[in-house]
Amino acid sequence: MRTVAILGTRYTDFSVEEEVLGPLGVRIVSGAGASSDEIAELAGDADVILAASRPRFDAATIARLRCRGIVRSGVGVETIDLDAAREAGIWVARVADYGTEAVALHAVTLALAGTRRLLEADRRVRSGDWGFAPLRPLHLPSALVAGVLGFGRIGRRAAELLLGLGFEVVAHDAVVPVEAPSVREVSFAELLSTADVVTLHAPAPADGSFLVGAPQLASMRPGSVLVNTSRGSLIDEEALVAALATGRPGTACLDVYAPEPPDPGRFASVAEHVILTPHMAWYTEESEHDLRVKAAQEARRLLEGERPRDVVVDPEGSPE
Repeated sequence: MRTVAILGTRYTDFSVEEEVLGPLGVRIVSGAGASSDEIAELAGDADVILAASRPRFDAATIARLRCRGIVRSGVGVETIDLDAAREAGIWVARVADYGTEAVALHAVTLALAGTRRLLEADRRVRSGDWGFAPLRPLHLPSALVAGVLGFGRIGRRAAELLLGLGFEVVAHDAVVPVEAPSVREVSFAELLSTADVVTLHAPAPADGSFLVGAPQLASMRPGSVLVNTSRGSLIDEEALVAALATGRPGTACLDVYAPEPPDPGRFASVAEHVILTPHMAWYTEESEHDLRVKAAQEARRLLEGERPRDVVVDPEGSPE
């Protein structure tokens, strides 16, 4: 009987995966996959591995596997040594097209919370303060510019939601053209310097540098809001803390960090100027179900000798 190992998930009920894989007579095993030894013990003999974000597949771990493929139940594959997988003849696939609505909605929710200074208002009321004078000035979306950095599927949807709320929207993408009604394409520098809200939806630079470091932060508008639901590695967090102390930006709303989980003490000196959520932007019951179905379908394709739909490593051909 063929085996699919499911590693590092937040859930223990695998009825979704069983529905997709059941017709193949597959045995499902599961566990945290928190170490190389645990991965080898649980999944060393598996035919396909479905992996969440925490299990790490370095070269030494991959050498202990005999699987046909690893499917990342998500977008990022930085936890997998892709070269080692290719050399070992292991396919690597992912699920990139899920959670679009959820992530875009979370980003816009954070943007609104930042521009309305909701957490600061909440803290003031809870401490016995009253009145909104310390929260001035607040503005309607129609008086503000929102900048969308990265114009893939999530960035485009975020732009649509922001337009619907009344924001003027500008956007920049280094790879794809910005083609959307009522969205003005601008340079990265102009986006940072003119936007009251900057929301990040871009991949991390391939060279490991920060997309938003000290120079970029210094160019942002005083009191602006920076939102990151994309990758924690996009922002130099040390530089961000220093920049928040100067008011450029005025607020940072973060759902992703490097590393994760973050040390909240890092933001202690600027606690009034940050909104922190626990890498939850992707999650709704609907998006999680969609992710699980698509990941299981990729596993099924591999088990049936087919090519995965979202390939990262094709060991039988050229790098993707």
